[in-house]
Amino acid sequence: MRHLQKPSQNSSKRLTCANPAGESAGRYRRARRGRHAAARRRPRLAATALGSVTALAIGAAALYPLTRSGPPAAAAPASAELDASRGDARDVASRTFNRAEASAPASAAPSPSPVAPSPAKPARPKPVAGLTQAQMDNAAAIVEAGRRMNLPTRAHVVAITTVMQESNLRNLANPAVPKSLNLPHEGVDSNYDSVGLFQQRPSQGWGSAEQLMNPGESSRLFYNRLVKITGWETMSIGGAAQVVQRSAFPGAYDKHRARAQQIVAALA
Repeated sequence: MRHLQKPSQNSSKRLTCANPAGESAGRYRRARRGRHAAARRRPRLAATALGSVTALAIGAAALYPLTRSGPPAAAAPASAELDASRGDARDVASRTFNRAEASAPASAAPSPSPVAPSPAKPARPKPVAGLTQAQMDNAAAIVEAGRRMNLPTRAHVVAITTVMQESNLRNLANPAVPKSLNLPHEGVDSNYDSVGLFQQRPSQGWGSAEQLMNPGESSRLFYNRLVKITGWETMSIGGAAQVVQRSAFPGAYDKHRARAQQIVAALA
């Protein structure tokens, strides 16, 4: 049995110094183990980094709707107020809209304005006291002229009485006054130069042939002379007619008074 001897310090130093290759092999093994450990750690670091990136991505995806929905939610009241104001505007427009106008189609042609009816001609007075329609029309013209002059009914009776005696209520022309033949007339007579209803004479200053052949104008000329006679209102109907006409037969007028009054009453 071999006895082992404890090496001395000198011998260990010798061994240490004498085995440089062994020390290098140890360092090589340690370096190799370090490289393998680093290689093993790289996948774990990559996985950790990938997990971190994935977590960040998931968190960002979760936060994205919140960050996008924030401002509209804050603006919701303004949008609601805008919608409310629009609703109010529509409500006001609906209340103020003229529905009667809207009912008509926009393309409808405007209806023609109604034509004002022409004024109806005054009805011709119905003849009385045995008169023809032409005679009654002449009587109506005489009475109307007196009304325009605001004369009383008695003046109308005096005028009608006078005309019934002078021309029997006919508008007469006279060959002695040629113009009278060219004017509307209802017969011809040849008593001096007397013309028209009242048989007034142009030569005596009564007026022109045109005036005396006009029923309304000849009546006005007669009334003008009548009202200038003082007290004509209290005279008899025939007496007042005679003062104006100065007839050669002064008593011939009164016989027509009753019919004249009937005619004037019918025209009232």
